[in-house]
Amino acid sequence: MSLLLPIPAVQALQPLTILVAAPGISGVIAKLEARLQGRRGPRILQPYYDLAKLFAKESLAPAGVNAWFLAAPIVAMACYLTVPLLIPVLTTFGLPWGYMGDILGGGFVLSLGSFVVAVAALQTGGPYAQLGASRSKTFAAITEPVVLFVVFSVALVTGTDLPYALAATVRSSASQIVRPAHLLAAGALFLVILYETGRIPVETHTGTNEFGMIEEARSFEHSGPYLALLKWGSACKQLVLYTLLINVFLAPWGLASSAAIGSVALAIVTLVGKALVVGAAVAVIDDSFAKLRLFKITDFVSAAFLLSVVAVFTLYLGGG
Repeated sequence: MSLLLPIPAVQALQPLTILVAAPGISGVIAKLEARLQGRRGPRILQPYYDLAKLFAKESLAPAGVNAWFLAAPIVAMACYLTVPLLIPVLTTFGLPWGYMGDILGGGFVLSLGSFVVAVAALQTGGPYAQLGASRSKTFAAITEPVVLFVVFSVALVTGTDLPYALAATVRSSASQIVRPAHLLAAGALFLVILYETGRIPVETHTGTNEFGMIEEARSFEHSGPYLALLKWGSACKQLVLYTLLINVFLAPWGLASSAAIGSVALAIVTLVGKALVVGAAVAVIDDSFAKLRLFKITDFVSAAFLLSVVAVFTLYLGGG
């Protein structure tokens, strides 16, 4: 008989898995993108080396900022690691904190992490940091209603917006996935993920062009360990969004049905494998389409919003 892990240990493994695997997922995506562009690219483990280098450096802060500037990266990281406690990362059964919040609550926590980083950027007085913070909050006002509609449409299909219950409904039958309303909602969520992870539509996720950067601009004035936390938190947010897509909406299989060590270990490997598949698809999409102009972001996000609205109408018209 396999040795069973204590339930609190399984609970702790969910954010720990996200924390450890997130830089590696980013490294694989960066390597694949480089290969698609005909370049050698960085090492897959390069994000880990970058984090180690930043943690060893000195931290500097602009004149005039208060303690919130330094606290923001820590708060943001805490937000990004709270969401894995609420969604099925490794198990099919609900963990102690698994029913303390729904997908909507998890979305609010992710938004809070983004908000505190933007507030810290605004404190610096730096033009690029303030520009990135202003842009991120402007476009967040468009993307957040999309997330609300996605959750609303899927909740209508399944009768609940609890992540574990949603995953159980999808897992109960493959026919659940091919429902028109569900597919439209999942498509809208995927478009939001492309925007939230900086893949489409402006510049690149690692770009430093002041005319297009958003995510990179907000951390312009941070350095040392605090910059490392921001970059690590960004990778964690990316993996959390991938996990939400694959373990709740599209492929909630391969999760552990018990606390046995073997089952949990297999669930970790399966999660990383599925995340790499999503990351590969994102890399191909990112390299296959030209970047849009900044003012075209609203068109891109509006398409996601339209998909979520159509999902709701499709449900009422018998496509759910």
